[in-house]
Amino acid sequence: MREFGRWLMLLLLAFVGLQLFFVLRILSMNWVMPESTSFQRSQAWQIVIRQGQLPWRQETVTLDAISTKLQRAVVASEDAAFVEHQGVWWQSLESAWQKNAKAKAQAEKRTAKQPDKPVTVKIVGGSTITQQLAKNLFLSGERSLVRKAQELLIALTLEIFLSKNRILEIYLNNVEWGEGVFGIEAAAQHYFRKSALKLGAWESARLAVMLPRPRHFEKLPQSSYLAQRAETIMGRMNDVVLP
Repeated sequence: MREFGRWLMLLLLAFVGLQLFFVLRILSMNWVMPESTSFQRSQAWQIVIRQGQLPWRQETVTLDAISTKLQRAVVASEDAAFVEHQGVWWQSLESAWQKNAKAKAQAEKRTAKQPDKPVTVKIVGGSTITQQLAKNLFLSGERSLVRKAQELLIALTLEIFLSKNRILEIYLNNVEWGEGVFGIEAAAQHYFRKSALKLGAWESARLAVMLPRPRHFEKLPQSSYLAQRAETIMGRMNDVVLP
């Protein structure tokens, strides 16, 4: 029993130490932009394995050097309640869980009827911009309750120690927009041969709707879904409140 208590104490100390590490790293982001994220390092490794080289585009810019149209488009597409929540939009998260549970149940029924034709379940995220940043900065892409719980803790910590403007700035400078394309400045140059500051409404909406699956849409520039979704985001952009 005493041995179990020691192991439990060591696990608790390790957990506290890890959270302290996250807090200190996040505090430093008030002044220093992260050089890379956990997600970027993972993608870099995969690109090297596939291609034997590392084509990499990324250039850090301030929020003032990013078109407000782009900022509005990303918030409208990814997290319309960005200025309202404290890192987690619980209603959206609950809705996503319900949709995923329903989709999984339907898939299991269809698979039971036709076992030779397994059904793939499309997972709905429901994550805020802050949660996405938390995951990209520090965590892996695995789906588990432990990883999700840690994501929520980091998201809440980000909101405590960083302003909304800083969270959005870090997110836009590090999010993936294609294979080896990270950050809005690199994306603007890669797709439209212009700076992020000069992006128009259509270009901004077009980039925003790529975010859930950037490497997929990079290969489908004429996607009708992409065009239709961009039109929808353009209609919502003016209703978005920026921090």
